[in-house]
Amino acid sequence: MTYQSLSPFDGKLIKGFEDINAAQYETKLAAAQTCFETWRHKTYAERAVIIAKAAKLLHEQADAFARTMTLEMGKRIGEARGEVEFSSRILAYYAKNAERFLAPVKLNPTVGEAHMESSPIGVIFGVEPWNFPYYQLARIAGPHLMAGNTLVVKHAGIVPQCALAFEKLLLDAGAPVGLYTNLFISHEQCDQVVDDPRIKGVCLTGSVAAGQSVAARAGKNLKVSSMELGGSDAFIVLEDADLDHTIPWAVWGRMYNTGQTCCAAKRFIVVDSIADKFIERFQAALGALKAGDPMDEKTTLGPLSSEAALVQLLKQVDTAVAKGAKLLMGGKRIDRPGSYMQPSILTDIKPENPAFRDEFFGPVALFFRVKDEAAAIALANDSDFGLGGSVWTKDVARGKRVATKVETGMMFINNIDWSDAELPFGGIKNSGYGRELGDMGIQEFVNKKLVRTANEHAPT
Repeated sequence: MTYQSLSPFDGKLIKGFEDINAAQYETKLAAAQTCFETWRHKTYAERAVIIAKAAKLLHEQADAFARTMTLEMGKRIGEARGEVEFSSRILAYYAKNAERFLAPVKLNPTVGEAHMESSPIGVIFGVEPWNFPYYQLARIAGPHLMAGNTLVVKHAGIVPQCALAFEKLLLDAGAPVGLYTNLFISHEQCDQVVDDPRIKGVCLTGSVAAGQSVAARAGKNLKVSSMELGGSDAFIVLEDADLDHTIPWAVWGRMYNTGQTCCAAKRFIVVDSIADKFIERFQAALGALKAGDPMDEKTTLGPLSSEAALVQLLKQVDTAVAKGAKLLMGGKRIDRPGSYMQPSILTDIKPENPAFRDEFFGPVALFFRVKDEAAAIALANDSDFGLGGSVWTKDVARGKRVATKVETGMMFINNIDWSDAELPFGGIKNSGYGRELGDMGIQEFVNKKLVRTANEHAPT
């Protein structure tokens, strides 16, 4: 069974769901296409009524939505509630700003007049992961539905109740059937959806392997796509950093969502003169975290999303150590029910070690000492990924210079606060392509049409 709610807190099966059959698939795709033919002609104001209502309902029912998320993938309840509220803000943001973002843009040709106009392209297929069960959906639903497209979405197999809750949210807000459709399909059936001529674009958030597979299929079908994949973000600490400010962000940056975030701080690159002080305080702060029930507001360390995720992470740590890395702390599962892992730090990681290139999706920090700023930038850039990153220094101008030199999609100076609907999100290299959120996020799946008027004689 592809779709199962399994509590990562105690491993118990909550509920399972069957994959849809061929007849159900056809009904859902046909409804999405039929809805598009009507929805595309709605005004922005008419679309905004529904999307803004969904934002309002999400805010009003934040506790219920958060509880479902915590039950299914183990996110600590406070973090879950924060994600629901952020998702609400994303929907409200696009309901308010979509018309402005997609307004015709006047051009200045040498002769006559011209402008660019934006129009929806059809049914978009979204493939979304479990680590942010509502945010991932809101950041495609807000822009693409307000642009006039319709959506069919394959959510992750471990969060089926979140998937159904978000679909119901749109229906409760007044969405017509087919505007937003959840698909309980297998990974193999994804190819069928991408191949379907009614699908005009594909957006995916997930692993590099998933991105390669789906992007290749979309490319074969000449369909536009956007890919938000993994990351191994650098957390660069320069010698003049304020550790009272930096350490709490280091802990949050690595441990938020139990480290299961693509743009989490994963590689801690610290200039040698401050490295001993940093690692001493960082290790102490991680060691103070206490595992507990993610429904309990006092819990500071939640479980990983699944037993499979825990086993994979433990295997990565064991391999890293076998290849020469030093385990400074942690590295084991916690002796209690559920998929809990000790906060961990790996150091002495050589370039030939798989850990040097891999993404660790959980509470494992990679620690590197470097001699100076130039070495920090070089190491930050020596990565197959390029999603985000941060630099910590009391000299903001210096921080901006470093940020400019790091090859990545996003850089943050003395913070890692990416949770703003107005800020475009995305990366380069193996972290994918395209942008979500901000004004760029709504431009991904629209036809940018040139319209020109000129009173010219035909060429002779």
